[in-house]
Amino acid sequence: MTTRDDEHIRQAACLDPLGALRTPADPPCDVYLSGNVFLDIIFTGLDSAPVRGTESWARGMGSSPGGVANMATALARLGLHTSLAAAFGDDHYGEYCWDALEQGEGIDLSLSRTVPGWHSPVTVSMAYEGERTMVSHGHEAPPPEPAPDCPPPARAAIAALTPGTRAEWIAQAARRGTRVFADVGWDETGRWDLRDLADLEHCEAFLPNAEEAMRYTRTDCPRAAAHALTEYVPLAVVTLGAEGAYAVDGATGESAEVPAIDVEALDPTGAGDVFVAGFVTGTLARWPLADRLAFAGLTAALSVQEFGGSLSAPGWSEIAAWWQRVQGFSDQDPAALRRYAFLESLLPARARPWPLRRAVPTIGFGRSA
Repeated sequence: MTTRDDEHIRQAACLDPLGALRTPADPPCDVYLSGNVFLDIIFTGLDSAPVRGTESWARGMGSSPGGVANMATALARLGLHTSLAAAFGDDHYGEYCWDALEQGEGIDLSLSRTVPGWHSPVTVSMAYEGERTMVSHGHEAPPPEPAPDCPPPARAAIAALTPGTRAEWIAQAARRGTRVFADVGWDETGRWDLRDLADLEHCEAFLPNAEEAMRYTRTDCPRAAAHALTEYVPLAVVTLGAEGAYAVDGATGESAEVPAIDVEALDPTGAGDVFVAGFVTGTLARWPLADRLAFAGLTAALSVQEFGGSLSAPGWSEIAAWWQRVQGFSDQDPAALRRYAFLESLLPARARPWPLRRAVPTIGFGRSA
């Protein structure tokens, strides 16, 4: 690889999507988030689900920080200054995750802590046939410790809402002017009542998937669900799986829909987190709504082509390589290319050849390797 190629890689890796908007008065943190960090161990290359009483060999394997680390890594790789408040296990797994996030990804962990005597939660994920099966183990997370600087001043925060539970930091962040983006998991209670998501009132945007959105709004169409959600939150974004994503801005009445990019999925772990990170990036950069959806969908599509949650999160180098590659297809749909033409003004003129690979196979080789 030439020195000129190295320079283009460096430019892409250091791209700051908010560079033109930054001022000396800005908070040092672009995005704040909090949650649990897991150690993820991912097996890929399985032809089918493991069969009871047999041993299956996987053709691929990786390990990486998981849980909230998936989102934090995706944000950091897109050039956002990311602050994470999390508890880490007092074991080699916790030490590895801390080092990978702080040293490897440049994530600010000054609000995180290592908990003496607590071991890291672990998830083993098996990817096959475009889906995944997971087995997790861990003890109850330690209670949060009072932190006067938590949440810190930030442009944005990402919150995972839990039905029936309030997280005081979400209201605190909103009162400081932080823009709160929220997603939600499956409602294990089966109530699917938006009144149970009390912190939604502090959020600027809500990003459920289609099934969650329809259940919460008692609708049978995800697009109708998105419109219904704007009665509770200013901006509703509903992911539609293989169909793409749909968004409604309740303040302006604008709506946008962008189809998904057709890719061969290796492992969907963390794709939803990457989508949220891409959408937050575009929002903070003040892009049009349709461009934000397109970018979020692109980053998610790139992520599923590698294994692992945080391992697979794309950065600007991967995005630039994809854009350079698709423009070279002689049979490319011109309308599809125009949908991503906004990337031209963001990306360096040249990129590394496709495909790119970030993933590493093990927790860490010895220093002599």
